[in-house]
Amino acid sequence: MKIRSTTIIAVRHNGQVALAGDGQVSFGNTVLKHQAKKVRRLYHDRVITGFAGATADAFTLYDKLEQKLEQYSGNLLRASVELAKDWRTDKFLRRLEAMLIAVDKEHSLLLSGTGDVIEADRGILAIGSGGPYAQAAALALVEHSDLDAEAICRAAMGIAANICVFTNNSIIVEKI
Repeated sequence: MKIRSTTIIAVRHNGQVALAGDGQVSFGNTVLKHQAKKVRRLYHDRVITGFAGATADAFTLYDKLEQKLEQYSGNLLRASVELAKDWRTDKFLRRLEAMLIAVDKEHSLLLSGTGDVIEADRGILAIGSGGPYAQAAALALVEHSDLDAEAICRAAMGIAANICVFTNNSIIVEKI
């Protein structure tokens, strides 16, 4: 599933984890909104999530993930695996066109409708049309700078916004 029209990145670095998203909402080649909030906290503010894709679909997934987090006492990995199972097998959920990144103190996970629950090898995950640009920038910054996770997210998002027409500089960052 290729999701366009946003950039979400999570960086786990030096004991910190940060997740950032841009604020642009596009419809085709038209920008409809500049300051949307695509990053939100779940489960008593212990989990941070960001989405790429259809907004209504993402809100449905947020609700489902929140339910799973409640069911599994905040265990993000277990909740994510159970959500991915439902997402893949439920006729309604299977049609949702969105992807999520969810992070907590221990895990950084990418969730997709194909049943993927992927944890990054190097602590960096990115989705959306600007995701590859942000991810490349973050990988370089982790290797060649002394920046913390939040600063890396901000810099990587700025680089993605300068390259990807579906990403803007209205960046929201949350950290744990």
